[in-house]
Amino acid sequence: MKTMRRWQCVGLAGLGLALTALTGCQTNIAGMTLPSGHYLQHPPQYFPPSPPFPLQRELATMEAQAGAPAANGAAPLPAPAPLAPPVPAPPAPGAPNIPPPAPAPQ
Repeated sequence: MKTMRRWQCVGLAGLGLALTALTGCQTNIAGMTLPSGHYLQHPPQYFPPSPPFPLQRELATMEAQAGAPAANGAAPLPAPAPLAPPVPAPPAPGAPNIPPPAPAPQ
């Protein structure tokens, strides 16, 4: 009886090992996660591209508020001032680059 039970346990363990080897799940071998052999049989998934601004209703509301005249008759805000003084234009190509004169000694 003990021999029969032992063979049943060995057979059950072998069946479990065989089913585990044939399931096709990801495996971890030598530190690498490898896909199953059936990954090419799955249909591709399609994800539509995201809109440039994900909150479309909020964007429409902000655009409507920015385009509408002020309800209380207040004047619109002026344009923001520049943060840095303008950079002087470089000399035209071919023009001589003459430095400014030095101040006179006193």
